[in-house]
Amino acid sequence: MRRIANGARPASSPQRQEARPFLRAMVILLAASTATACADRSITTGSISPAASHKAVEQMTATELEQALASYSKSYERNPKDKNVAMTFASILRMNNRNEQALAVMRKAAIDHPDDKQVLAAYGKALASVGEFTQALDAIQRAQDPTRPDWRLLSAEGAIYDQTGRSGQARRIYEKALTLQPGEPTILSNLGMSYLLEGDLARAENYLREAAQSPTADSRVRQNLALVVGLQGRFEEAEQIAQRELSPQQAQANVDYLRKMLSQQNAWNMIQQEDEKKTAQQ
Repeated sequence: MRRIANGARPASSPQRQEARPFLRAMVILLAASTATACADRSITTGSISPAASHKAVEQMTATELEQALASYSKSYERNPKDKNVAMTFASILRMNNRNEQALAVMRKAAIDHPDDKQVLAAYGKALASVGEFTQALDAIQRAQDPTRPDWRLLSAEGAIYDQTGRSGQARRIYEKALTLQPGEPTILSNLGMSYLLEGDLARAENYLREAAQSPTADSRVRQNLALVVGLQGRFEEAEQIAQRELSPQQAQANVDYLRKMLSQQNAWNMIQQEDEKKTAQQ
C-alpha cells in the first residue's frame, strides 16, 4: 500500500476539534483494557519455553509473556546489575501493564550504568510509559547518536511528541525514521495513531492497514487497527480483527465497550457529520 504523503495540516472543523479529547481518551482506555486483559491472567511459574526465549518481547503471546515475567523476575533477583536482564525484565513488565515497576527497574539500571546508551534509551521508554514525558524525551535524545541515528529512538521520540500535543513535530520525526527503516510497521502504526488522536480516522486507517500487512507487525499494531475501524462504526470488522489477537470473549468485550462509549459521547455522529461534509465539498 502506498503511504499518504504528509503535507500541510488541513484546518480542523469544530466537530473534529470537539471529537479530539474523546478520541484521545478512547485510545487510552481501549489500550489500557487490552493490556489489563493480558496482565490479569495468573502468572505461570517455570522457565521460558525454548520457542519463546528467541522471540522479541513485543511478539510474545500472553502465555509466553507470563512465563517470561516469572523467569526474568527470578533472573533479575539473582543479578539486578546485569543490564540485559534488567532491560528485558522492564520490557516484559511494560507489556504486562506494570509500568511503575518497569520504571523502578530501569531507574536502578541507569544508576548502575550511567553512560550506557542502551540503558538510557530503555530508561526513557519506561519514563514515557508512566507519563513523565519531559524526562523521557531528555533520556531518549541523550541516548541518540546523531552520527548513527537509531530509528527505534526516533519513533519513541515521535510518540512522546504526539502524547504531548506536538503532532506536527512527531510526524516529521516518524518520516525521518522511515527513511532509515522503510516500511517498518511500528513507525507506520505510530503515524496512524498520530492521525487517530487528531481525529483523521481515514488517514489513520490507511497507515495502520499498511503496518498490519507487514509480516513483522506485532499484536499491538493489529489491535490499533481494530480500534480505528471500530471508531468508524464498523464494529463487526473491528471484532474480526481483534479476534486474531484476543480471545473471542475479550474481542467482543472490547468492541461492546467501544460501541457503548461512542453511543454515550455521540462521537460517531460527530465523525460521520464531518465525513459527510468532506464528501459534499469534493
